[in-house]
Parts: sequence; structure tokens; C-alpha cells
Amino acid sequence: MVQVPTVTFNDGKKIPVIGLGTLKSTPAEVIQAVKDAIDVGYRHIDCAHVYENEKEVGAAIAAKIAEGVVKREDLFITSKLWNTFHRPEAVEPAFRRCLKELGVDYLDLYLLHWPMGFKEGDDLNPADANGIIPTDYDYVDTWKAIEEVYKKGLIKSIGISNFNKKQIERILEVCTVVPVTNQIECHPYLDQRKLSDFCHSKGITITAYSPIGAPGKARLRPEDTKPIDDKIVKDLAVKYNKTPAQILLRYQIQRNHIIIPKTVSKKRMIENISIFDFELAEKDVALLGTIDCNGRSSPFSLAKRHKFYPFHDEY
Repeated sequence: MVQVPTVTFNDGKKIPVIGLGTLKSTPAEVIQAVKDAIDVGYRHIDCAHVYENEKEVGAAIAAKIAEGVVKREDLFITSKLWNTFHRPEAVEPAFRRCLKELGVDYLDLYLLHWPMGFKEGDDLNPADANGIIPTDYDYVDTWKAIEEVYKKGLIKSIGISNFNKKQIERILEVCTVVPVTNQIECHPYLDQRKLSDFCHSKGITITAYSPIGAPGKARLRPEDTKPIDDKIVKDLAVKYNKTPAQILLRYQIQRNHIIIPKTVSKKRMIENISIFDFELAEKDVALLGTIDCNGRSSPFSLAKRHKFYPFHDEY
């Protein structure tokens, strides 16, 4: 079984550098996916309320603990506060619901999923003709509420997701707990170099979602479909005798990024985790950095009129 290296957060806690993403895994798929992931060596599972499958993720984790394959303390479990819970008083109840769904008594990491607050209610993406129905809650106040839950000892580490530089600066001005990570879309077509450099300068790690470039989504640029099909990536795969996906994942690792590729295929899980037996030459890391085209596959266009929409700024 592969031994996965860890990254140390600014609070001293360690996170496995690769985790299993669970976005868009159906409840039926995700139980087997999480079981398979644990069996092949994954110890980091990335979840979120909005994925609507945390109960099933929890069932798979419970099954593997019951089998004696892992203990709870062997696992690193992340979840995220959804946008309909930005009212500060709503934060702790939402978090406790997450614990209940996952069947655990603490989380290793809890993230503020987006800087944008949405209208409260059962609809996860409440919208009208103008797009998302926003609330006026400021993410700074939501962050302070997350800090209060953290101080109760129910979360080991707290962080953010999809935040831009200015939004992070506003958090840093008022926080008593510095976010440990900023989880963002990151792959060679959306290289995020400036945001990555800024976060690292503040002691905030980058967790890269869609590190393979979300191959199931629409094309990211017209001349070639997606990063996994890019000629440079394919040529490097031949050079290193690895798959294009492994090249893309290794690229993130060598940028000191944490990665959470999503798959429900056991074969791909093994492929994705088998990236610690080779290293890209510095010139090849630099080469992959030349194909950026601001190709964002998850722009959340429905929310682009929100006053805290994060992608209007350069980074």
C-alpha cells in the first residue's frame, strides 16, 4: 500500500497530500468509492454539505472502522459550510448536522466553502431571474462564527475555499485563527500562480480541486479539450512513462499543493495515488506553467452578480 506524504499546516496539524474528492459522486457510488479509497491507502476524504452524500460517506467510514482497517484517528476528514448557512447563528447548527451525517464526533478540517452567502432554506442554490438570491451576511462575520466552533475543540483546523486575495486579506485583518488552507480550482489551464504565491506568503496552503482539469466538464479552451488531452501533458506522460493524469497530479505536488482528485473508479484511485515514485524535472514543471489560459471549469456563473463573487478580480 502506498505511503502518502503529509503537509504541515500553520497550526502544526498534518494533512495527507492527496485525498479523495467526493463531489458529484452519487450516494450509491460514494459508499463503495470511499471503501475502495481506504483499502488502497487514502486516509484523506474531502466532503461538503452541498454534495448531498455525507451520510453515505460516513457509512463507508464506519464500515472500514468496524472492519478494523482504520481507526478514526488514522483518517483526515474535511467538510465545508455551505452558502445558505452564512448567518453567524446558523454556523454551529450546520456544523453539528455535518458531524451527525458523517457519524463522527470531530472534523479534521472545516472550510468556509465560498465567500458568498445565499438565502436560507432547503434550496441549496436559491435563484430567481437575476441569478442567486443573496444575503447581506459578510463572510468575515461567518468566519468569526467558525472560529467560535473551532475554539470548542470540535474541529482540528479551519480554512477557506474559493477566496481571492482581497477576501483573504480582509479575513487576515480580523481573524484570531489564520486559515490553514484555501481550496481552489487549480490545474495547468488555471495555474493560480499569483494566488498560490500570495497564500504561501501568508502561511496558507493551497488545496487544489479539479487538479486533472475536471475532464467530465465542458472544454476549457477551443483548440484542445482539456489539460489531460494537452500535447505537452501527453508528451511528458510518454517521457516519464506515466499517465497524463499522473503528470497533472505530480505537477501540483511539486508546487507544494494538496490535491483532492475525484473518482469512483478503484483503478483510477490506484493510478492517482501512485505518484510518489517519480519527480518532474524543474524545466518540465516550468513548461507546464506555460499553458495557463485562465481556463476555469467551475466559474459558478449563477452567482456572478453576488457582491462577494470571488472571480471578478485578477486573483
